[in-house]
Amino acid sequence: MTTPVQASGETRTLIDALLEEQRDLTAVERFARWHDSHAEKNLSAPSHRALVPLTAPTAGEQYAFEVDLDRCSGCKSCVTACHALNGLDENETWRSTGLLHGQGRSSFQQTITTACHHCVEPGCLDGCPVLAYDKDPLTGIVRHLDDQCIGCQYCIFMCPYEVPKYSEKRGIVRKCDMCHQRLAHGEAPACAQACPSEAIRITVVAQEAVRNEYRGLAAANSFLPCSPEPSVTLPTTRYLSAKPLPSGLIAGDAHETRLKHAHWPLVWMLVLTQLGVGGFVLLPFASHAAQPLLAVMSLVASLLGLGGSVLHLGQPTKAWRAFLGLRRSWMSREIIAFGIFAMLAMVTTLAVVLGYANLILILPTAFLGIFGVFCSGMTYHVTKRECWSGELSIGRFYGTTAMLGLAAAQCASAFGGVINLVFAIALVVATLAKLSRELAFLRLCPDDADLDYELPAGLRARNAFLLRFRLGLVLRFRLACAWVGGVALPLPGLLLDSTPRTFAVAALLLCLGGEFIERFLFFRAVAVAKMPGGVQT
Repeated sequence: MTTPVQASGETRTLIDALLEEQRDLTAVERFARWHDSHAEKNLSAPSHRALVPLTAPTAGEQYAFEVDLDRCSGCKSCVTACHALNGLDENETWRSTGLLHGQGRSSFQQTITTACHHCVEPGCLDGCPVLAYDKDPLTGIVRHLDDQCIGCQYCIFMCPYEVPKYSEKRGIVRKCDMCHQRLAHGEAPACAQACPSEAIRITVVAQEAVRNEYRGLAAANSFLPCSPEPSVTLPTTRYLSAKPLPSGLIAGDAHETRLKHAHWPLVWMLVLTQLGVGGFVLLPFASHAAQPLLAVMSLVASLLGLGGSVLHLGQPTKAWRAFLGLRRSWMSREIIAFGIFAMLAMVTTLAVVLGYANLILILPTAFLGIFGVFCSGMTYHVTKRECWSGELSIGRFYGTTAMLGLAAAQCASAFGGVINLVFAIALVVATLAKLSRELAFLRLCPDDADLDYELPAGLRARNAFLLRFRLGLVLRFRLACAWVGGVALPLPGLLLDSTPRTFAVAALLLCLGGEFIERFLFFRAVAVAKMPGGVQT
């Protein structure tokens, strides 16, 4: 349109009018000016100073987030402000929103905003092998020390709420620090200040009161419905509501089945180190002709496993710091135990190859390897993930150690020209025992639970669901490898009183492949408790 408009003796077009309108203040700018002018007059404009306590925490107290559920609308202003102020990566978020809703005919719906809970006993701090976390003794804020981090991501496993986020670009994890630099100057954190309804504020809580609430006589989860058990790390965030939340609430993403990251370097490390340990444990029982080959195979597997594990680190050049967390981190103990084991294994292998093998060298190497496998199991057991409990992590790891060690010993005996039926029999027994435990676990999920809205209750049942219906083809291939390599191929050797070399090598490779797949499923199909998420569109 170019209709002329007569004004003040000039001919103006519609374009001129639009350009003049654009030079005017936007709605946001007009609101900002109105807000500032009213704040100066002490009128009803919100005061962000009221979002933080008037006094700092005293001994035994700490800062904590307080969320008014009645005010939270799920607008995600807090998410945007946190992202902008902290300069986060495109897909990195330190604060998120979720949803709780009723079941059946209940129309109840409640939005949730959540970030780091700055726990009284933070799991991220206790598990970090390089002491990259610090809990401020004055404010109680749990901070991540970026320059200390090696990017092992173990803190993500240790945190029940999966708060730390891994940054691929930086090779480290990062997390919410409650905008501590703003709090130090009396300013509210970005999320609290950006919330239009003032649903988020900072309060002071007594740490002993948090302990009594979550580890007292009451066994119910009084933190937030559909959230992880608070007694694990003692979260300090307070969720408040003038009306009690109805019972039977479910999370907005309760019916979603999300597969986790595979962590291939960890798969590689765990399987190969357990093969190496199994070989050294069985070294005294092998014939003199088979010992050199068994020792070399076990050493090579151990070194390859430990070398491959470095690929899991975002900052591998800082891996030497792993000893710093020895006092409280099982991951530190695992790294140190296998480091010493590798050095002893090299000395033992050299002695065996040169013909100077003796129990004085072999036994310490074997016992340290067994301790290293125990540390590996404890590394995952202490995460408190139900599907990684002791019987499912330590038991599986020792089962892999026995299976692969026996397969390697049988292979070395076959090339040594010595008949050792004990290894073949033990391999069949160990394989059947391991497979029976895994199949029993799969029965926790009913056969007809193949739809998302029919997901079974309980984390172990959901884990079995992921294995059977989301990764069923991979699971069947794993079971086939273990059955053929650990049972079918050793059986002809029992009948013929000898094991052909081809059968022995094939058995070892199939058992090894089967355990690689089993460990892949260990990470990929784990079901975990988490904070309520939103409904995916």
